[in-house]
Amino acid sequence: MTARRILGVDPGLRTTGYGVIEADGRGLRLIEAGILRPEPALALEQRLLQLHDAMVDVVRTTHPACMVIEELWSAYEHPQTAVLMGHARGVLALAAGANGIVVHHLAHTVVKLAVAGSGSARKSQVKGMVVRLLGLREAPQPDDVSDALALAIAFAFRSAAGVPPAISAARARRRAALPGGI
Repeated sequence: MTARRILGVDPGLRTTGYGVIEADGRGLRLIEAGILRPEPALALEQRLLQLHDAMVDVVRTTHPACMVIEELWSAYEHPQTAVLMGHARGVLALAAGANGIVVHHLAHTVVKLAVAGSGSARKSQVKGMVVRLLGLREAPQPDDVSDALALAIAFAFRSAAGVPPAISAARARRRAALPGGI
């Protein structure tokens, strides 16, 4: 099996975590991880431009086969957060797409299930598995980085299992139960 580079992205307008791993038949290997932080004093459009340009640099430096970004989620009480997160996700996906990188989306519960074995796993459990699976000495900081790496790991596991990343596990089981497995 050939190695595949996967870029995981935990989007945020203040801090975006990213992590690039390489997955092959033997396991997972960390390539690069870090954070992107637009200047908070700038206007929204300038912060989005900084975020876009920084992600373009990551893509051009690490050469991933694909990007996996966390699906939009926000508490009902904070719709403005979802709107701002949508802006960040949009420019991050644009940075990848404009450079020929396919973008996949995973829900945080799918990531937790794939990495820690439970869709309701605590952040500390997921972080512990990221450390273990990548053979790291310590947990990546801040949490945005370990969340991004968890996205990349979850995608690698789901891809290896033959589950298309855009299809939830429950939906895949329902589809497999249909005549002809459609």
